Amino acid sequence: MGWREHKQEETYTEAEIEDRLKETLPCWYLEKGWIRRKFKTSGWKSTLMVVNTVGHLAEAAFHHPDISISYAFVIVKLMNHAAKGITNKDFELAKKIEDVIMWQPGKDGGALEGTPDDPRFKYIKYEID
Repeated sequence: MGWREHKQEETYTEAEIEDRLKETLPCWYLEKGWIRRKFKTSGWKSTLMVVNTVGHLAEAAFHHPDISISYAFVIVKLMNHAAKGITNKDFELAKKIEDVIMWQPGKDGGALEGTPDDPRFKYIKYEID
């Protein structure tokens, strides 16, 4: 069975998790039963903005990650505790977190310009441009 055929609460095998991460969330990785992502920031204020954003999205989804923070990075870990493994809930929340945190409005071509390309204003270190 491929990852597209999973039911809502059904857990994934390690191979299925790796395949889905590679295809849909390439900056996320599987480690010790959790899907994880390290977001690099430019400092403490940026780190707090990332943590608060992840917190808001998780609370809205009612699916709560483990979060580790340091001065210039945030690590988000997702695993469905009730199912004792990785489910669609984890992938869907990871995708929402990825989309919001890594959003670069200046690349959308609209009225929102995005953060200037100036170290004084940068807060996220974008891995994928």
